Amino acid sequence: MAAIGIPAEAVLDIAALFEDSAHLIGGKWVPARSGQTIEVLNPATGELIAKVPRGDKADVDDAVAAAAAAFPAWRDMNPILRAELLMKWANLMDKYAVEIDLLECMEVGHPSMRPPIAQSIRTAAGAADKVLATTLPTMSDETLGLTLREPFGVTGILIAWNAPGPSLPKRLVGPLVTGNTAVIKPAEDAPLTILLLMKLAHEAGIPAGVVNVVTGYGLEAGEALTRHPGVRKYSFTGSAETGRKVLEAAATHLAPVNLELGGKSPQIVFADADLDRAVPAIVAGIIGNAGQACAAGSRVVVERSVKDELVARLKESFEKVTVGYWFEKVQMGPLVNAKQEQRVLGYIQSGIDEGATLVIGGKKMTGPKWDSGAFIEPTIFDDVRPDMKIAQEEIFGPVLAVLAFDTEAEALEMANGTKYGLVSFLWTKDAGRAVRFSHRVEAGAVFVNTFMGMGALNIPAGGFKSSGYGRISSTESLLEWTQVKAVVIDGRP
Repeated sequence: MAAIGIPAEAVLDIAALFEDSAHLIGGKWVPARSGQTIEVLNPATGELIAKVPRGDKADVDDAVAAAAAAFPAWRDMNPILRAELLMKWANLMDKYAVEIDLLECMEVGHPSMRPPIAQSIRTAAGAADKVLATTLPTMSDETLGLTLREPFGVTGILIAWNAPGPSLPKRLVGPLVTGNTAVIKPAEDAPLTILLLMKLAHEAGIPAGVVNVVTGYGLEAGEALTRHPGVRKYSFTGSAETGRKVLEAAATHLAPVNLELGGKSPQIVFADADLDRAVPAIVAGIIGNAGQACAAGSRVVVERSVKDELVARLKESFEKVTVGYWFEKVQMGPLVNAKQEQRVLGYIQSGIDEGATLVIGGKKMTGPKWDSGAFIEPTIFDDVRPDMKIAQEEIFGPVLAVLAFDTEAEALEMANGTKYGLVSFLWTKDAGRAVRFSHRVEAGAVFVNTFMGMGALNIPAGGFKSSGYGRISSTESLLEWTQVKAVVIDGRP
């Protein structure tokens, strides 16, 4: 890359990290069988970062075969030894933390975030020898009844483009800890961080074929993977619409699917809320990664008596949001590509057309610095009705929709009033209300007077309704990657 003004330390030499135009199958870096490639572009500058293979069914077949061949030995390995290899992988993630973070910033566009991505590996690996089965009551003392927890076999892991670095370990460690092997399909917009993570997994000593990566388009490599009869279970992260397609494809061979889908998460603000705490959290939740997060608090459901004050304070904060390139000390970067930019601008126009009040933002950023990238102004809409598109549909951009309520019952109805149920945030000093809402809000996680990821560890992540099902990022989710087998042994001679 040679964009003017970009310091050398803000760019990685991709060829020094892993082989150009190659994906990882059976422990070897190989091109697509077709020889075709996909260009991965920097969303801030539009410049080419690297090329990756345009994999298709033939490449998926190779990867599934490699994973199937590696499965028996990985399944039968002492779980403590599996855990040791995963810990070595986590240590390499720490060693290459700067490169992992910078690579993701380059391909996704967001400023440096440095999430502790190895944490989920260490947490789950520590539970590798604690995935326990049960004994069963029997009809005589000469009979033994028990259950076994066994892995599925080859799993398919489909990763979204918005946060590949943190996402992959959380979704892959469960299958690996419990003895499954995996074929990973990254999003074509952001596959490079995953390729680097898989190189580190290989260097950590995880045997060839246990983890494989096929890069390519969703309609080619992704479709082939989700329909492959050799894959026994899937984990998919992405939109609800694509999630349904994955389910339909997996149903052709009756493979279960763990789904983490979209969200329209409410920030529920009562009149007694501490706005000094709530406002920074609401702002951070929607501008982080330019709003391209399934758990972004994109709806502000606020008690009418404090709505004007809250909107004014949010507007003031939005005016101070710094936007820029991945290597700058800014709060927000670009959207991932021009297609996503047009999608978000379309939602903004729909808000205007449906009568919401545009408080701030709403336009593509223009000028010499912005013209080559997908930069959109942080945006707030007030006077939003629950039936508007911007209140119902996942925008995946830096757009806040503000809805007012008068009663607690109305707040709950609005909070639950979309097809999604991923995360809810509640701001109140009333402990009783916090308890009531925690029970009644339809969401996979509820955060009261705090922002997601703060305060608690090993949180099981996942949603209700159209936000999917199944959980990741917790030791209890490990059981989802095992099958129960009942065994009855008659011990008589």
